[in-house]
Amino acid sequence: MHMEAYLDHETEYGWYLCLDGGHIVGGLGVIENDFHDRKDLAPNVCAVYTEKEYRCQGIAGRLLDIVVKDMKSKGIAPLYLITDHTTFYERYGWEFFCMVRDEDGCSVTRMYIHR
Repeated sequence: MHMEAYLDHETEYGWYLCLDGGHIVGGLGVIENDFHDRKDLAPNVCAVYTEKEYRCQGIAGRLLDIVVKDMKSKGIAPLYLITDHTTFYERYGWEFFCMVRDEDGCSVTRMYIHR
């Protein structure tokens, strides 16, 4: 549903991919909420991923930089993301913001912000 809305120009939130030839080797998305209880903290970067054999080459960091710049060019800032990582995102200008609960209220995780 999110991808269709983006492709139909119904939202500015979309998906960012890194390709090697025709193969997707990394990506991330921007969605309204990444399944947490803080609906006021939006939009959220989600699904940050790099294929194992392509890791440690700066792909995720470059994608994070691109999404921040693209969203700012559309007047969308700040961005938020949830993660259990404690050092990775800081390298790319993200700051710990608060703890949030998942939608079921069963667990908490770290929320980061990029201003």
